[in-house]
Amino acid sequence: MSEDPYLTGKMASAYIRGVQSKDIGTSMKHFAANNQETDRMQISSEVSERAFREIYLPAFEEAVKKAQPKTVMCSYNKINGVFSSENKKLLTDILRDEWGFEGYVVSDWGAVNDRVKGLKAGLDLEMPGSGGYNTRKIIQAVENGELEEEILDRTVERILKVVFSYTDNRKAETVFDREKDHKAAADIETECAVLLENRGVLPLKKEQKVVYIGEFAKKPRYQGGGSSHINTDSVVSALETAVRKGRAVEYVKGFSSERDEMTEEELKQACEAAAGADVVVIFAGLPDSFESEGYDRTSMELPKCQNRLIEAVAEIQKNVVVVLHNGSPVETPWAESVNAILEMYLGGEGIGEASDRLLFGEANPGGRLAETFPYRLEDNPSYLNFPGDGRTVLYGEDIFVGYRYYDAKKVPVRWAFGHGLSYTEFSYSNMKLSSAEMKDGDILKVSIDVENTGKRAGSEVVQLYVSGKNSTVPRAVKELKGFAKVFLNPGEKKTVTMELCARDFAYYETKIHDWYTPSGTYEIQIGHASDEIREAAELTFTTDVLLPFTVDMTTTMGELMNHPKTAGKMMEYLEGISQGEEPKKEDGDVQLVTPEIIAQMPLKSFLSVIPGEAIEQMIVELNALCAEEGK
Repeated sequence: MSEDPYLTGKMASAYIRGVQSKDIGTSMKHFAANNQETDRMQISSEVSERAFREIYLPAFEEAVKKAQPKTVMCSYNKINGVFSSENKKLLTDILRDEWGFEGYVVSDWGAVNDRVKGLKAGLDLEMPGSGGYNTRKIIQAVENGELEEEILDRTVERILKVVFSYTDNRKAETVFDREKDHKAAADIETECAVLLENRGVLPLKKEQKVVYIGEFAKKPRYQGGGSSHINTDSVVSALETAVRKGRAVEYVKGFSSERDEMTEEELKQACEAAAGADVVVIFAGLPDSFESEGYDRTSMELPKCQNRLIEAVAEIQKNVVVVLHNGSPVETPWAESVNAILEMYLGGEGIGEASDRLLFGEANPGGRLAETFPYRLEDNPSYLNFPGDGRTVLYGEDIFVGYRYYDAKKVPVRWAFGHGLSYTEFSYSNMKLSSAEMKDGDILKVSIDVENTGKRAGSEVVQLYVSGKNSTVPRAVKELKGFAKVFLNPGEKKTVTMELCARDFAYYETKIHDWYTPSGTYEIQIGHASDEIREAAELTFTTDVLLPFTVDMTTTMGELMNHPKTAGKMMEYLEGISQGEEPKKEDGDVQLVTPEIIAQMPLKSFLSVIPGEAIEQMIVELNALCAEEGK
């Protein structure tokens, strides 16, 4: 759903709560680290514990704790060498014991490797069936004592609880209102679409002569490929909507919506029509064959014929709008040559009506990007590791995924995470923190005033990021930890308030296998997008929790001087071995041993100047201090 785990978790849990409020179960997938289609049946995702916890598990955790989906679907892949379907750490220790999951776990289609191992690990339902083969394996395992019958009983109970929750709440009188549902689809897509660029041409005016180019205008791509395909009741295109509303729109096919195909005559007709228009709207995107379940894209490019047509039309027409239909980011080498870009994604059966409303200003764009659009494929943080060697793939970018990577590396991007324009303007002011200090267990309230300073009603998505200012471990430059969508009429001002807890400032510490928020200074940032921060305020966080620390001959002076339990004692040692005043340096002398060098020196480096036995005694005393409770 997003490159950001916080945003994914919030959206997923809200969706699950909404669906299940109607007594309809949901299945959350794919659990876990299933981030590629290439070799997905056998690939092992090699990921660090910290990245797994910070990037790939939090969305599942949020959804389980806040929404309790009826089922969770385990993925095909292995995680660090263990199939998800046989991974007790994943399916039982984390999902059930740590997070409190109450439903049952179902396999992805054909993901079961060893049915008995899976049952022991926490996999409940195999899909599809194995023709009785795995059933016989289960019976045999119970009979020979390999599988405890109690485990099987528990699995059956989990499945039956979900089945009974459905049958007990089944609403036989439910009626599908296709017309109402279609309207909802169009309304939702209208809010989701993202205005990426607008240099003044949008919204279109009724009196303008408009030419629609591209077969997507007539045959929109509105859903994904593979098992995500569904049969829709009604799909209305942007062209059909324009005709219904009596708009002055001419249509030219230009290129195919199904393949990378365009004749010279089609290009000529498109250019001729464009030359005589006030505005040209090019409906571009990825055909079904370019992105689907079961395989990964090898390029971020649009079909070459589409890029060629857009560039040709932009040379003869200054008012060019590009409407995109795609399920993931694409390269846009012509972005500076066109006047506006509207990202519709795969917006469902209401995509045509939504496109029309936004293009002609009947609605104001309010969507924001849930992912970064890089300039090119090679800028992607996983570029050097994807797709692996057929058996393993290294998650070498670690915690630096999406905007976390681009921020840390200072890599320019086409459009940043959280980006999205509007037909109006918003100002931010009066940012306040409920306190300038915080500790474990506290809740911090962050408020800011947002005002619509433009001439049209519209919505703004206020985004809150947290940035650590003095971390001793690698951290993202900033991380999303709150957002709120607020609708404002022209001149209207509202106060937006969000809350933060200690977990929002934490990283996953592998020394304790838990979340940890170190003491220090943090900056709370509020903005329009990840690259457009409007207001910021600093906060001091203090924790009484200290990480385990053991001193030995390899412990550095820097570590000892920075640790609160050893710093004071180290000062005493240093004073005790001081040889008086430093020797005077003559002009031109170079200081060979700097504080930075000393900080990196381990205790064993001092054996030439301090007796080894004395250092050993020092280590004993320092470890005794570290073992004391409290500070």
